[in-house]
Amino acid sequence: MLNGDKSFIEVQFPVSKVSKESYKERKAGSGQTLTGLGKWWGRKPLILVRAALLGLLMPASDNPKKDMEIFLKILTMDEEGLWLRKKQSIPIKEIYENLSEEERERYFENNNGKITYKKNVTKKEKEQLQKLVFNRLSYDEKLKYCVRPEEIDNLPESEWQVINQHLGTNAKSLQEFVRELGKKRFGKVPVVGDCFCGGGSVPFEAARMGFDVYASDLNPIAMLLTWASLNILGSSEEEIESLKEFQKKIFELADKQITEWGIEHNEQGHRANAYLYCNETICPECGWRVPLVPSWIIGKGTKTVAILKENPENKSFDIEIKSNATEKEMELAEKMATVKDSNLVCPHCKVSTPIAAIRKDRIKEDGSVEYGLRKWEAHEFIPRPDDVFQERLYCIRYETQEGKRYYTAPTEEDLKREEEVVNLLKERFNKWQEKGYIPSSMIEEGEETSRLYRERGWAYWHQLFNPRQLLMHGLLMELIDKHAETKKEKVVGLLEVNRCADWNSRLSRWDPSKSGGLGHTAQTFYNQALNTLFNYGVRGLKSIKDSWFFPLASLLKNTPKKVFVKLSDARGVVENCHIWLTDPPYADAINYHELSEFFLVWDKKMLLDVFPDWYADSKRALAIKGTGESFKQSMVEVYKNLAAHMPDNGLQIIMFTHQNVSVWADLALILWAAGLRVTAAWNIATETDASGLKKGNYVKGTVLLVLRKQTSEETAYLDELYPEIENEVQRQIDIMRELDDKEDPNFSDTDYLLAAYAASLKVLTSYKKIEDIDIQYELSKTRLPGEESPIEKIINEAVKIAYDYIIPKGFDSYTWKMLTPEERFYIKGLDLEKDGIYQLGAYQELAKGFGVREYRDLLASTRANKARLKTALEFGMKGLSSSDRFSNTLVRNVLAALYQAIKAEDTTKGRNWLKNELPNYWNQRNTIIEILEYISALGNIETMPHWKEEAKYARLLAELVKNDGV
Repeated sequence: MLNGDKSFIEVQFPVSKVSKESYKERKAGSGQTLTGLGKWWGRKPLILVRAALLGLLMPASDNPKKDMEIFLKILTMDEEGLWLRKKQSIPIKEIYENLSEEERERYFENNNGKITYKKNVTKKEKEQLQKLVFNRLSYDEKLKYCVRPEEIDNLPESEWQVINQHLGTNAKSLQEFVRELGKKRFGKVPVVGDCFCGGGSVPFEAARMGFDVYASDLNPIAMLLTWASLNILGSSEEEIESLKEFQKKIFELADKQITEWGIEHNEQGHRANAYLYCNETICPECGWRVPLVPSWIIGKGTKTVAILKENPENKSFDIEIKSNATEKEMELAEKMATVKDSNLVCPHCKVSTPIAAIRKDRIKEDGSVEYGLRKWEAHEFIPRPDDVFQERLYCIRYETQEGKRYYTAPTEEDLKREEEVVNLLKERFNKWQEKGYIPSSMIEEGEETSRLYRERGWAYWHQLFNPRQLLMHGLLMELIDKHAETKKEKVVGLLEVNRCADWNSRLSRWDPSKSGGLGHTAQTFYNQALNTLFNYGVRGLKSIKDSWFFPLASLLKNTPKKVFVKLSDARGVVENCHIWLTDPPYADAINYHELSEFFLVWDKKMLLDVFPDWYADSKRALAIKGTGESFKQSMVEVYKNLAAHMPDNGLQIIMFTHQNVSVWADLALILWAAGLRVTAAWNIATETDASGLKKGNYVKGTVLLVLRKQTSEETAYLDELYPEIENEVQRQIDIMRELDDKEDPNFSDTDYLLAAYAASLKVLTSYKKIEDIDIQYELSKTRLPGEESPIEKIINEAVKIAYDYIIPKGFDSYTWKMLTPEERFYIKGLDLEKDGIYQLGAYQELAKGFGVREYRDLLASTRANKARLKTALEFGMKGLSSSDRFSNTLVRNVLAALYQAIKAEDTTKGRNWLKNELPNYWNQRNTIIEILEYISALGNIETMPHWKEEAKYARLLAELVKNDGV
């Protein structure tokens, strides 16, 4: 019945709602379902995976509106589903604000702004008001009061009746529905495969939905996390309780040992829960030993600061710790940073010296850099006395028996306890390394890992952890090895130690604003890099409690019988799957293979004990990474292999970050060479505010590229494709507009442009061969910057077609086509602002689409995530006589007229400007009026308050021009 039918996702997809749900899931932070198992970079939201898989499985009927209704119902994204997910009460004030005057008078008392229910309002009426107001809220506002879709166990029976009636199924749960619909489409329960499974989002969610699952990855840490998601979270309630007891047992044994050692308790019996360390170095100008810290604020909430006191006798600084500091002392603690912009700033001689000079880095004659730091040796875990960078403990946070916390500078007794930590570690160091309790591996050179030697001299992975951290983590590993009796207990133990390593290393920042302003040690991987630090925090045992006791729950009660997990290269996959859903390392800046070694070095020996058929290295040489010919050929191998291991009616989705046209062009060639064709593409906003490598001036989102096997034998010529692409672009945009929800729009301009990308790829990959394009040649060719490939030209042409076709509200098609590319760029740029899009990358794409080369002078700001166009007042009268293509356009003259009118507070001044400066004023009057009316509407846009004045005068000036007589 469904064998040849189009899938729902090949026709439509609720882009806006899935984006909002993905964002909500991302914002849950550590509360996300799989995040608790351990760190992986770029895990996709589970709701995105669920929506994608459901979209592939569900057929598209001849009633698309009903299809969307049913799709949203299954995902609990319709009105009934959202109400089912509502677990928080709407505050009384918000209820009051969303009622009419009549309703307010009926239910509420308002005494000088204090709002209360009237005494006669019943409990039932209060519940009815909750639902009434909830249904009046926007989708975004409703989500504030809702749990995530995954937190709803099942839909009510009445909802399944509606779903079953439309799709001819007889299901009573999502798992039954998936299996039943899967059998109709594929003749058996479908197998979902992911050969780049990473953190396990796809296999876990597929299993939870009721699919059979195949999961593989080249990386052992990825496979450990995936295995845990399917097997630990797939445990029974009884097993979960047993694993929790195991967690507790190991922690209590560690607590007992550390207490016996006496390394965390002071003479008053107070226990340390945080230690702050910094590097120290000699100032080359004055010879003083300087502690290197970028801010001396320790706790913002407690107003705790470190104050430097000169010690002339030792040519060094004593550090005093003060809580309840004055405002001036807090300001001074920020200003007195001894490291600023990669420079040592000496507080004694006030001279600034580059850190590179301190390290004695030098540029050789051939232009290469010779790095000056000594490489640490295998047995070392603290600096030698003659090393450039020393380490110093400068603050400890203790907690009393009553739970009161306070900061103090280390005393002589504290420093003796530091020496005891070093001695305890020395006694165990060799034995623990042999047994695999602490890392012993050398750090391989790499894009990310080489900086560890360059910046600190570290040559072995254990050197990323200070003695306290090594002693604590090594003790935990020893206890796990001695007391774990089952495979699952060992895996839970490894996950716990990995989490501890992530939150407790020499790369863990001290954040003074966290934990209610008390300050805390932050995550090593707050971004996708190994960031060396000048000061860092170390957690005491009690402070790693949250990392240790990660949430365990039985979440896969209906786990399918077939779950196959394999550590292997994607090019060697031999399993057949009906659906492949993958997120390859495509044009990605994340060095997964290098970063994951941070965890792998802790797990190596025990990992092989638990999984004897696995390997325990990151396989850097085999990792698919970067760009270029070898990367593209590897990708072709992978996807040709996946196409060979799926049925003719099988489906694929590739997820990748939406970037520039060249990325799309390369991907088109890869998929074409692999024997796959594109059938649809959708862009989902999956990222929260980014940091580190992910922070950038571009449109953030994940593209779902839907694929089928290439079955055509047809050949075409390049010049024959353009009319076909134009028709496909326009057809796709027409379909999306027809299906869009007018009250809660699903698609924005960026989605329509993405449709143009997809339409061009759809037409290209529908042919077996294009006579003018040699796929192998294009895949192997290295292009110069700015050089366009034939595929890029086709995609750019498709984008231009889309821009011509997507006409802003208020313009008719004839007027729009008569405007210059620069004018259309400017007006569409204002449309971006309407949608709250301020990424410079969005304007770059816009400029490419209209063929506009120079547009920087049109922007008021080019700052990251704050890019926007100039208003009429910001343009003023500047540049009107210049030779650029925008200066003499009609739109620019209208802006100048507005400026004249606003400055003179007289619209006739603006009209007179237009009449005097435009030779064809009378013939252009209708276009002038359309432009002014468009600008006048900007005054009602919340995201554009800077246009209020122009909008007001544009309305008045439009009326004046309308009524102008000869």
